[in-house]
Amino acid sequence: MAFFLETLFGGLMAGMLYALVALGFVLIFKASGVFNFAQGAMVLFAALAMARFAEWIPQWTGIDNKIVANVVAFMLAAGVMFICAWFIERLVLRHLVNQDAATLLMATLGITYFLEGVGQTIFGSEIYKIDVGMPKDPVFILESLFDGGVMVNQEDVIAALIAAALVVALSVFFQKTGTGRALRAVADDHQAAQSIGIPLSRIWVIVWCVAGVVALVAGMIWGSKLGVQFSLTTVALRALPVVILGGPTATVLKGRGSLQDIDQQALMAPHVVILGGGFGGLWATRALASAPVRITLVDRSNHHLFQPLLYQVATAGLSAPDIAAPLRHILRRQRNVERRVGG
Repeated sequence: MAFFLETLFGGLMAGMLYALVALGFVLIFKASGVFNFAQGAMVLFAALAMARFAEWIPQWTGIDNKIVANVVAFMLAAGVMFICAWFIERLVLRHLVNQDAATLLMATLGITYFLEGVGQTIFGSEIYKIDVGMPKDPVFILESLFDGGVMVNQEDVIAALIAAALVVALSVFFQKTGTGRALRAVADDHQAAQSIGIPLSRIWVIVWCVAGVVALVAGMIWGSKLGVQFSLTTVALRALPVVILGGPTATVLKGRGSLQDIDQQALMAPHVVILGGGFGGLWATRALASAPVRITLVDRSNHHLFQPLLYQVATAGLSAPDIAAPLRHILRRQRNVERRVGG
């Protein structure tokens, strides 16, 4: 019985760590429809950055405190993953909108090889260690019930708690924040989300950033257990059964208030059409910001012109962009308005 409990606990702990990697798969799949085969390379790249920064920071700054060095290294590695997410959206995803799934899949394979090559070039190809202070020695529990007790690895327990805390934090983020609700809306329906003013490009950057942080946490934990080596890319393959069992659409993105509910409520609200984006039109639009209505603002141009200062432009005191602001920018925080250009 003790052996069975040891195997059960060990399997549960390992499953939570694989679920952490699988979460990165599902986040990107739900938000962009891309099955990201680069997730394993992201885990490796993030772990390499964490390991090397933790090694370089004491040399650069003279910091001897391991905790401070690891915190700074984690923040720098997270920054590197944010930059990678921005470049991936700018250089890859932006040019593949509305492409078929096979094209997107091949793009993620290309990202995999790119990250592996760049990681090896910048951070090296040796086996590195990540020492975050997690205890390596096992402990024995339930010694009063079983002869010799049940052996539990302390490192696995702490890693599982970190993984659970990250999942809880992501759940709160997706359920309670405006950005999280926008991500859920995109996960429900890309075109419908775009039609109500949610910018897909920004959402994709955020999703890849979140997946990068998840990959960093997974790489830090797996790197602490196994060492940072290129075999970490296979961790993602071993996490695929978790994705299959849980389903690629069963994530923390789900919750109350999905896009279908939001759309249904919006369609049932009264529809107000405002003609003109001048002072009166903007005043009326902003006055209805908290009202339960749908607003369509129609204007011949896509900007608001502050006409009292036209003489300043005529006398070269101001430039034209100084007195003309895009309507989209002025009303960017108002969710119940839709802008249309018309004569």
